[in-house]
Amino acid sequence: MSSSIIASLSASLLSINLVFYLVGLVIMAVAWFNLIDKSNPLRYTTALFWFLFGMGILFGDLMLLYLGKSLTYKILGSNVILLALLAGANLVGKGQTKSDEHAAKITYANRLGDRLFIPALCIPVITVILTLTGKNIHLGDYFLLDQKNLSLACLALACMISVLVASQITKGTPMTAIRESRRLIDAVGWALILPQMLALLGGVFVVAKTGVSIQSLVGLVVDPNNRLALIIVYCTGMALMTMIMGNAFAVFPIMAAGIALPFLINQHHANPAPLVAIGMLSGYCGTLMTPMAANFNIVPAALLELKDKYHVIKIQIPTALAILTCNIVLMILLT
Repeated sequence: MSSSIIASLSASLLSINLVFYLVGLVIMAVAWFNLIDKSNPLRYTTALFWFLFGMGILFGDLMLLYLGKSLTYKILGSNVILLALLAGANLVGKGQTKSDEHAAKITYANRLGDRLFIPALCIPVITVILTLTGKNIHLGDYFLLDQKNLSLACLALACMISVLVASQITKGTPMTAIRESRRLIDAVGWALILPQMLALLGGVFVVAKTGVSIQSLVGLVVDPNNRLALIIVYCTGMALMTMIMGNAFAVFPIMAAGIALPFLINQHHANPAPLVAIGMLSGYCGTLMTPMAANFNIVPAALLELKDKYHVIKIQIPTALAILTCNIVLMILLT
């Protein structure tokens, strides 16, 4: 066990490392259930997909310890490429739920009624309570929750408590929860891991100094003295880049370094507070119009089993464009 893991465990009982290991175990269980599910015509490639994804989460620390950074990074980088190939080739499938089993679940759910909402409500309520009081909970020299990642540790503990509450209400077991989580993961498919991949892409763009390139490009096509043009480019650029990357948080440092800071703040002395706040909101307009923001637009369509998986996006586009226009006007008036 690496020294970082030992140090984390010595500080808290529920460390961030332990949270990741629990997530990794669930993902590996999803891979196993897919492997043994004969109703899934793509069970082998689907199981491989989730195994590759879970491998870095569950075994990343051990790989760093025994294989070193260089080899570990090469293996995990190869995994990312394989994940993209499997998803791109449409080799991630899902099993078929038997109609009688589905009908039985619906009947039992109707019997339980509103009590089914109790486990779902437990998660936010317990998370908030633990976040506010977690710093004071300790057993001897050990804190119960990871103090450096308190919110994530609270969320993980709240989810585990919620599973126990759900098991008590439904008379099921935690294994039933894992099986049902596999069903939901299958419904969402490869889009489930898209936010993590896009966050990595944002990190790559920052390291590659993409903001500097954007600054040079804007300087060539837009008059730096034209404040109105810069504001329009900044807002629309935030929306368009977010549509490409699916994550406004990943886009913000790039566009801020490329347009907001050098041109609008340093040259035109714009008020930084409304400038960056409205800029982020412009990025969210892009989120409404892209399938890359899978957790907002593709996942709901999959869970609701809509025939058109882009239906949510089509409905949101007029609202997004209207808000983007308002953002541009507000930025002109307030900055």
